[in-house]
Amino acid sequence: MKNEKELKLYRVIPRYIDALQDIENGGDSRVYNVRDGKEHRPFVGIITTCNNKIYCIPLSGYKTKYKVLPDNDTFMKIIIDEKIVGALQFSRMIPVEERLLKELDLQIHKHDTKKQQVAKELRRKETEWCNEHKQEIIDKCRALYNTYITGNPFKGRKHCLDFIKMEILYEDYIKKHPKSEQICTALKPF
Repeated sequence: MKNEKELKLYRVIPRYIDALQDIENGGDSRVYNVRDGKEHRPFVGIITTCNNKIYCIPLSGYKTKYKVLPDNDTFMKIIIDEKIVGALQFSRMIPVEERLLKELDLQIHKHDTKKQQVAKELRRKETEWCNEHKQEIIDKCRALYNTYITGNPFKGRKHCLDFIKMEILYEDYIKKHPKSEQICTALKPF
């Protein structure tokens, strides 16, 4: 039986991401895009809590610039077998609710293509890595959130989404969509 407190990967529904990006209604275009040719790269992340609110920390795939970027308050490289395979982008974490999430299916099925099998295996390894570094991830998430909302200065502030504004957009979205989009029912955040 798996530990109920282990970190898992979830995808966030695109309609909610669209609402957070909607600049005309106070959104921020820096929320990771899941449209415009990126439909096959959903907003995927791990879940934790900050100030009693559920947050999704997005996972990004490998980029060459990660070789020279040091881990910091807003960014953490995922390194597997001495290779950088991706990163956690704390600066782009968003508030969520369990009905806006769907746990990623990492099981390999007989109908999966070779590409899908490789992607699932990588996601499985990334999930294992996140669980090996769980406390560091949770501590970093909460520290960044608290530093940001208290207004304390730090070097990466300009790269962060405005967490307070994101929470307001989240509340507005939930009020406008009270029961529609029930996706996941068994979320146990930290």
